[in-house]
Amino acid sequence: MQPDQRKEWERRRTFGIISHPDAGKTTMTEKLLYLGGAIQMAGTVKARKSGAYATSDWMELERARGISVTTSVMKFPYGDYEVNLLDTPGHNDFSEDTYRTLTAVDAALMMIDSAKGVETQTIKLMEVCRLRKTPIVTFINKLDRDGLEPFDLLDNLEKVLGLDAVPLTWPLGMGKGFRGVYDLYRDRIQLFDPSQEQGLGGFVDIAGLDDPALERILGKTATAALREELDLVLGAGVRFDRDAFLEGRQTPVFFGSALTGFGVAELLETFLEITPPPRGRTSVERYIDPTEPAFSGFIFKIQANMDPNHRDRIAFLRVCSGRFQRHQRLHHVRLQREMRISTPIFFLAQEREILEEAFPGDIVGLHDTGTLEIGDTLTEGEILHFTGIPSFAPEIFRRVRLDDPLKMKNLRKGLEQLAQEGAVQLFRPVETSELIVGVVGQLQLDVLQFRLQSEYSVRCHFEPIELTTARWYRAEDPKVLATFEKAMARSIARDVKERPVFLAESAWRLRHTTEKFPEIRFFATSEGVHGQ
Repeated sequence: MQPDQRKEWERRRTFGIISHPDAGKTTMTEKLLYLGGAIQMAGTVKARKSGAYATSDWMELERARGISVTTSVMKFPYGDYEVNLLDTPGHNDFSEDTYRTLTAVDAALMMIDSAKGVETQTIKLMEVCRLRKTPIVTFINKLDRDGLEPFDLLDNLEKVLGLDAVPLTWPLGMGKGFRGVYDLYRDRIQLFDPSQEQGLGGFVDIAGLDDPALERILGKTATAALREELDLVLGAGVRFDRDAFLEGRQTPVFFGSALTGFGVAELLETFLEITPPPRGRTSVERYIDPTEPAFSGFIFKIQANMDPNHRDRIAFLRVCSGRFQRHQRLHHVRLQREMRISTPIFFLAQEREILEEAFPGDIVGLHDTGTLEIGDTLTEGEILHFTGIPSFAPEIFRRVRLDDPLKMKNLRKGLEQLAQEGAVQLFRPVETSELIVGVVGQLQLDVLQFRLQSEYSVRCHFEPIELTTARWYRAEDPKVLATFEKAMARSIARDVKERPVFLAESAWRLRHTTEKFPEIRFFATSEGVHGQ
């Protein structure tokens, strides 16, 4: 890698924000974009009366419900760093989109509601991060409201998530009595003033906890309480260890309020300082180091119709190594063909701009006409297959019924495109012409129905069907495979990529089938098919 390329790699930071719904994730995204100059006004998802919707929520349904149901990708500069921020869906129904997004990041910011502690969806997302040893920074939010005690929140973090929680800031009060935070990392006090922009009442540098300035600022009672609490924190002997953090064993903890913006700038500055530059990636063939000179990258997300005026389709590429350049000819590994990238784009909230070059860690938007799929690899010629970007077996199945039979062509097109972008899974039984969709939760069906109507002019409804699970399958012996598919034809379907899927009415049916056909290998994710 050339020196200029290495410098660009070192200053990149690519991270995602994860949380349970309503923990303040999208509000935090807005504040970070505001700090980076990407937007002029940070609106919160609840500010519907003022018209200040979340800038990162681009879909009309997201704005109407005040939730994020798609992953937003945004880029902004901050100081010497170039930041790629991925705001993921918080709702459990969109966990697969979040999982794929987390394959494209090098660190994660975890939002915790101070009144609730660690919640269900946070636990699930944490497991995904743990599988990849993704470093996690924790921001305990809503300190300007009454919540759990700081020690209880730290204890909750450690017990539920199995991480060593190391506070780098410490709250001075909470709710109406919230005075600010003590910054242990920089040894200073940051005062909270709700009447000021970002709630910032100023900084006071101090010479440790024994500094007399503490009592002048906070008063004797508050100072005594702070010293007692920090004696317990520091007396526990756990100090911030960057190696333990980078290995996913320790999480630094910050306290603040995303809504007011208090503590967000300090969080971002420290986050960018301690998190790693873009990391290497594993492929079936070998490990790819980000400093390698040859370009490589993979598609982790596809989004159709982001611009309703143009009905476009954007594939999101994570650059893994080398330098990406506009007009470059790249090798599409799956299709074994060359493709020229003429108009790559990057995103500043809802705005998009033409991108001339990109480096490891950057997220590039590629205009796609249907040739790219989630998991595809682009290189300068080398055959690589990046791993860890599967489809998961859905939990809810529905039969799709058209309200207007003349719209069948539109329905098929809409379902295929939305399945290709991972918004839903589409199954076509081999013995019937039915269309079956599979999702994780009910909200996905609501979004599917909304998008089919708004983007493809299709009105439809969903009927219950007696299916409970799906398994991709394969066999080494073609004769064994043919015998199985003939015997179980009524339960065999093809997904949107034409991969074979066994649809089971019950867990007993699946277990019985696996016992009856021991030479057939069944997989809960699509990666098992063809050994991928």
